[in-house]
Amino acid sequence: MPWILAIFVVIGCFSSPLYAGVYTWIDPNGVAHFSDYPPGKLPHQELVISPPLTVPMSENLRQGRRVSGIRDDVRGLLSTPGRGVREGGAKEKALVQRKKACDTYRKKLDRIQSKLRAGYGNDKGNTLRRQRRETSQKLSRECLLQ
Repeated sequence: MPWILAIFVVIGCFSSPLYAGVYTWIDPNGVAHFSDYPPGKLPHQELVISPPLTVPMSENLRQGRRVSGIRDDVRGLLSTPGRGVREGGAKEKALVQRKKACDTYRKKLDRIQSKLRAGYGNDKGNTLRRQRRETSQKLSRECLLQ
């Protein structure tokens, strides 16, 4: 009987969560200190540290599959030629022209971006930013929002 009681006492000691306080204080030189023991007579503050949050792996995997599915759906919608436009005659030509215009806008934006990255004066920078704004608006209106 005493052995069983001793075993429960040992298990209870080792299973209880260990608690070590974290203290912070600023010394007379203005340096902040952090320690697991209080600084003695210096004014200090005990920090409350919350335990780390964990997310079950199954939830992570489920969320990852959901996001991947949404991403695949969006890619499928964006890669659909014409997005509902029947292929034939004038509509096909309009689609080709729009694709060519979109490619031109993208190339122009790339050139403007490279010029902005290369460095510029104030006047030149303002002009480049205006051109970038106008070109990206055209790209959005004519290519992305169609």
